[in-house]
Amino acid sequence: MNPIIRFMKKNYKILIALVCLSATLFAFTINKKRDIDPDRDKILLELLTFVIEKGHYNPAAIDDNFSKGVYKDYIAALDPSKRFFLQSDINEFSKFETEIDDQLINKDLTFFNLTYDRLMLRMEESKKIFKDILSQPFDYTVDEDFNVDYDKAPYSKNTTELKEKWRKQIKLSTLSSYTDKQKIEEDKKQKDPKYVMKSNQDLEKETRESSLNSLNESFGFMNELKRDDWFTLYINSIMSRFDPHTSYFAPEEKERFDVSMSGKLEGIGARLQKKNDYTEISELISGGPAWRGKQLEAGDLVMKVAQGNGVPVDVVGMRLDDVVKKIKGPKGSEVRLTVKKVDGTIQVISIIRDIVEIEETYAKSSVVDKNGLKYGVIYLPKFYIDFENKDGRDAGKDIALEVDRLKKAGVKGIVLDVRDDGGGSLSTVVDIAGLFIEQGPIVQIKSAGKKKEILYDTDKKIEWDGPLVIMVNEFSASASEILAAAIQDYKRGIIIGSKQTYGKGTVQNVIDLNQFTRNSTVGDLGALKTTTQKFYRINGGSTQREGVSSDVVMPDRYAYLKMGERDEENAMPWDKIDPAPYTVWKDNGKFDQAIINSKKRIEKNIQFQLIEENAKWIDSRSNENTYSLNLDKFILAQSQVENIAKKYRPIADYKNNLKFTSLPYELEVMTKDAALKEKRERWHESLSKDIYVEEALNVLDDLQMKPIVKNNMPNEIKKGKLVKS
Repeated sequence: MNPIIRFMKKNYKILIALVCLSATLFAFTINKKRDIDPDRDKILLELLTFVIEKGHYNPAAIDDNFSKGVYKDYIAALDPSKRFFLQSDINEFSKFETEIDDQLINKDLTFFNLTYDRLMLRMEESKKIFKDILSQPFDYTVDEDFNVDYDKAPYSKNTTELKEKWRKQIKLSTLSSYTDKQKIEEDKKQKDPKYVMKSNQDLEKETRESSLNSLNESFGFMNELKRDDWFTLYINSIMSRFDPHTSYFAPEEKERFDVSMSGKLEGIGARLQKKNDYTEISELISGGPAWRGKQLEAGDLVMKVAQGNGVPVDVVGMRLDDVVKKIKGPKGSEVRLTVKKVDGTIQVISIIRDIVEIEETYAKSSVVDKNGLKYGVIYLPKFYIDFENKDGRDAGKDIALEVDRLKKAGVKGIVLDVRDDGGGSLSTVVDIAGLFIEQGPIVQIKSAGKKKEILYDTDKKIEWDGPLVIMVNEFSASASEILAAAIQDYKRGIIIGSKQTYGKGTVQNVIDLNQFTRNSTVGDLGALKTTTQKFYRINGGSTQREGVSSDVVMPDRYAYLKMGERDEENAMPWDKIDPAPYTVWKDNGKFDQAIINSKKRIEKNIQFQLIEENAKWIDSRSNENTYSLNLDKFILAQSQVENIAKKYRPIADYKNNLKFTSLPYELEVMTKDAALKEKRERWHESLSKDIYVEEALNVLDDLQMKPIVKNNMPNEIKKGKLVKS
């Protein structure tokens, strides 16, 4: 028996203890360089297989169906644009489609070695292809088009077809740059009639040179990758078949994650994620340079990156780590991003990099006057906690403090905003939910092969017993879904937002693999992030896949796009367990009417109608994958898109005419802290343009026990009968 496996079996209790630790959610990106010995890959596979089968909540059977899934994901990850492999390569690879499971069990690397060697060969051949293509001018008068739906595109049958695919891909990229350059020249001429415009021939040549530089740099990055980097990709094609949140951290990636927990980021203040062949802006960090610039938005696709006045580099098809490297940089330096907006328009956005402070990931609150009443808005970006310092900040303590401050300010209702909140510490969810109920269960948890565990709020104190609204959207996930679900099940508050939340009802833990290889010479093996538990509402239903359905659904620009857990191929299923005993909040007599009133307002609201129309248009655009490579037709199509997009600009220009201010303690701090003052002013400005917050406040209005007017009272009230407002 392998000595490492012997050690694993002896230390199985260590593994069980580890997977029962508190949950934390982490993002995954592919690791870069690390040197290994020839046997290390086999040891790693053996170790990962053991740990995941023992530690995963519900490990998938490693059989032929599992093998087929790994095969599909891995080949797609190796060549997402289908610009390297030929159909003959795929025919050869497909012989292993149902054998990967056997190779995994036997620690056989035949399939990986074959695909790796072939990819290296095809990549080397591709260098000559794109250099030959870019050595000659493109003819943009030819009537031809190109479909960018690579999933449905066939592999090239031969080298001739492959070269043609490369030609069209590159031509589309250069055509986009060419038209951008033409616009820039026209703008310069308009501003300065004496300006001598560059000829179309010069502009065409510039775009080819730029494209050549981008491809050379992209291939340069790939040349820097070692065999082990590609093996990490192979491993994660295996790991992701267990569920979307199970993945392997190679040593440098784990080290980078640990560094990221230090509390400060240096860059533009945006989180990125891979979306097919593109890099998507998934989130802007409040207070960061991108957030301050007001131009970059979540959902934007990064097409090119330029350093200051340098030449823009095409990053389409580039690995996420490489794109991140280009966008990151020292404080004070400039980066220019060419992005494709969600409406299809192209913009170049300049951002000066800066230090992004973790402070903006903490809870914050604001006060607003509406109809003579004062309300509080609390924003919670994530359920944070400092496990190393019991006296450190955590979301539970901070929200309790904000609620107390709002009470002292005399608010008559509270909106708790957990939009875009991806989760975090489960213990803080219990603490926060406990602020609004007397006592009782908050969430149920199941681990594999164990009885369910119920987490309770045991403190009878109710910090806030007034009207409460929880705001969610499709990116509210995990812990934020548990909070919304508990408030909804208790009928303690009204949930308002997107049709449903993200739907992540699972818990992940990071397991250090090195603990199983004592006195080993194999070196650092990294870590495994794996799913160990499932969340359940107190009513028994899981939040997995289904998320939490809002009591009041508001139109959303992204409502029709597939971005939730339910859209993940390997997402674990929804299920149900027995409910926990709990008592529904009694003071909810106005809920039904408040929900009815809100739905009527939304239905009649012109702005919401425009948002709904925009959402349907964005959805229809997502299926338009064919682009003309003819200059006139391309310009016409882009012009049509931009003209339609103009119709939806009022969405961004909306103002709700409400004035939001900081609490007194913060106003005092802001007199000495200019940075905080700017951050809060920017937040308050965004709140004043937020139609969703406005409607949440309308719901608080409807939940008020309004004073009875004595003059001209109906007879029913005079006789002592209460008429609901």
